Amino acid sequence: MQAAISHLMDAYARQPVSFVRGSGARLWDEQGVEYLDAIAGVAVTSLGHAHPDIAVVIAEQAGMLLHTSNVFRIDWQERLGERLCALTGMQNAFFCNSGAEANETAFKLARLHGHRKQVARPKILVMGNAFHGRTLATLAATDNPANQHGFGPLPEGFLRVPYDDIGAVRQAAEQSPDIVAVLIEPVQGEGGIRVASAEYLRALRALCDQHGWLLMLDEIQTGMGRTGTWFGHQHAGIEPDVMTLAKALGNGFPIGACLARGAAADLFSPGQHGSTFGGNPLACRVACTVIDIMARDKLPERAAVLGARLLAGLRKALSDHPNVTAIRGQGLMVGIELDQPCKELVGQALEEQRLLITVTRDTVIRLLPPLVCDELQIDDIVVRVARLLSASAVNGAATDEAAAHMEAAT
Repeated sequence: MQAAISHLMDAYARQPVSFVRGSGARLWDEQGVEYLDAIAGVAVTSLGHAHPDIAVVIAEQAGMLLHTSNVFRIDWQERLGERLCALTGMQNAFFCNSGAEANETAFKLARLHGHRKQVARPKILVMGNAFHGRTLATLAATDNPANQHGFGPLPEGFLRVPYDDIGAVRQAAEQSPDIVAVLIEPVQGEGGIRVASAEYLRALRALCDQHGWLLMLDEIQTGMGRTGTWFGHQHAGIEPDVMTLAKALGNGFPIGACLARGAAADLFSPGQHGSTFGGNPLACRVACTVIDIMARDKLPERAAVLGARLLAGLRKALSDHPNVTAIRGQGLMVGIELDQPCKELVGQALEEQRLLITVTRDTVIRLLPPLVCDELQIDDIVVRVARLLSASAVNGAATDEAAAHMEAAT
């Protein structure tokens, strides 16, 4: 029920819909209206809503033990660290509560690495169009003036180069001897679903090896099966020195992780970093269960198959749309770029198509469906998006015809 006066800070442009129940890729509002979820809480609920195995684990663990603090050994934390390191080839893990906290951990590792190398003012190379969080340091690493406005001065120590441009990285290496690490998203999510080429990532790995830099991968949105492999960087066959995770790791329960190997694995000593709630028994048991379900149901592989279906369907349905300039993605991480701002489509999709989408970078429709979607739901997303865009198309009839074709096929 909408309160007459809200006591919440005005930090979000919320849609006038409140969901009260979910199941898989479906949601229901207060009036019982059903919606199709094509964003999964922004790449969080990859196992869908109200997954029965997750619900059982949360209830059981809540009745046993929630929190003891990191003063003591936490068995579920040890198990989760072991599981993640086995999946990634990393050596050590630090657990926190969010992606921003995981990236803050990575920044501290980079600073320690630089000081160990006798670099007095170490710099982290970051990318144009990147997004890494909303704390002051992660804002400084993020390339979005709108997000940064009003929060200066931001922390120093970040040097920005264009994304997916290895020449720019080489030039920065020649001009800036204080670089100690590189931070990159394998696919830029908030940046408009831009996929780094495998060749670029491999060349970046080689440059980091050459210069003694840490290669730090922000896999907060791309990790946990989203791109069609367990982690986005695996498409390029490389290994990072530091990797950050969150979002789908807890399927909605807050948890973040920073993993490290090699020179980065032994940088912390007791007292140099910490978290009050990070790695508590409940969060870590949920994350272990998420990994179990994803492995059992082969969800990363399923994301690759469903993602190819989604891309193919959208490209067919929107091939003649006059405002669509690009459709790109990897796995179930898809962006539709328009030639004009389209933020209003988020509300229109809810009202007219009962579909949850987001718009990022003003002109890109972002689709992040749950990995548990079935083929009919993927096709249904295509139909609803095509209908949505037909309303504003110059040649709407062509898009209506495509939408009707897709609907008939499903």
